[in-house]
Amino acid sequence: MKPKKRLPKFKSEAEERRFWATHDSTEYLDWSQAKRVLFPNLKPSVKTISIRLPESLLNSLKTIANERDVPYQSLVKMILAERVKTAWRPATTSNQPPASLRGFLKGMRVGVIREKRRH
Repeated sequence: MKPKKRLPKFKSEAEERRFWATHDSTEYLDWSQAKRVLFPNLKPSVKTISIRLPESLLNSLKTIANERDVPYQSLVKMILAERVKTAWRPATTSNQPPASLRGFLKGMRVGVIREKRRH
């Protein structure tokens, strides 16, 4: 393994960003020695979005949120987070949505589309 280049001192984050945009980090760092770390006190960044929902769906979300004593936007985030989490799991043999969503979907009168299996 050849010796790594010496990492320069940066005067600002902007200068460091420009540097890393034009340089290969493997020339300066031995990534095989890197260790994974956690930063538990960091708050995830959030982005405001706007979505259009049928009024009946929004009213149902607000009703469910009220029953659970949570803000409806928090409820939407929880539902989306759970759905994304389950979407990334390996496919199972069941065509049923996860239990956490079944009651919600049933209450919303939303049908679940099932694939027809070809034999």
